[in-house]
Amino acid sequence: MRELSDKIAVVTGAGSGIGRALALGLAAEGMALMLADVDPGPLAETASLVEGVKVLTEITDVSDPAAVQHLADRTFGELGAVHVLCNNAGVFQGGQMWTREPEDFAWLLGVNLWGVLHGIRAFVPRMIAQDTEGHILNTVSVSGLFAAPFSGAYSVSKYAAFAASQSLAQDLAMAGSKLRVTALCPGGVRTGINRSERVRPENLTVAGPTEDEVASAEIIDGLVERGIDPEQVALAAVAAIRQERFLVFTHSGYAAGLREQTEALLAGALPPFPVYE
Repeated sequence: MRELSDKIAVVTGAGSGIGRALALGLAAEGMALMLADVDPGPLAETASLVEGVKVLTEITDVSDPAAVQHLADRTFGELGAVHVLCNNAGVFQGGQMWTREPEDFAWLLGVNLWGVLHGIRAFVPRMIAQDTEGHILNTVSVSGLFAAPFSGAYSVSKYAAFAASQSLAQDLAMAGSKLRVTALCPGGVRTGINRSERVRPENLTVAGPTEDEVASAEIIDGLVERGIDPEQVALAAVAAIRQERFLVFTHSGYAAGLREQTEALLAGALPPFPVYE
């Protein structure tokens, strides 16, 4: 998809971090925007930073299929089309696999996986029917390729999001669609993902934190602090849309890490501890 100017993009999780950077990056390309987030204040702030293009906002919990369907209905109804869909909303919960409560998995899977699946179901059929060039960009994570200690529940959700992205891309290719897919796999980025608890639903809240959860929080805090700017991720994402690139890393060492992991798995061994930065 070479031409982005005068086209329409949807970005979920647009209130901060990578979502805000994507919104501003796509606006700079001349795209009108529908921005969604579960947190009203940051979403309004992102919209206020957009210049030169039409921008709409919608408070949306991507784990709720009805909310995402409403987002799609309003977008197509008021903007007339969607050319780029960024399923970007995501949350983090750390800790060891055996200490995580069902509510932890339900929260992470609800946002990180079902948010992508709801976006696909609500938007993609109508994007196909447009019969125009278009792109679906799913913000997965390097944790969707490399599982690590203290982030098992998060990795489960992100591995599934990567599988959904690859399957979607294969389905579209087999159907002869003009739509393309990108699985964006960032590592350490200076975002607010280490403060995800602020948007955790009350019905999925559990007692805590546990000791392993505290240890995980210290690790993720360090990764975020040393991370790259979200704007670098947005630049890579826009380039991937133009180049129709499926897999996008944000750090140069991940390609070598993926080779090492593949070799270890082919040998029947546990892959080495991944390096996320």
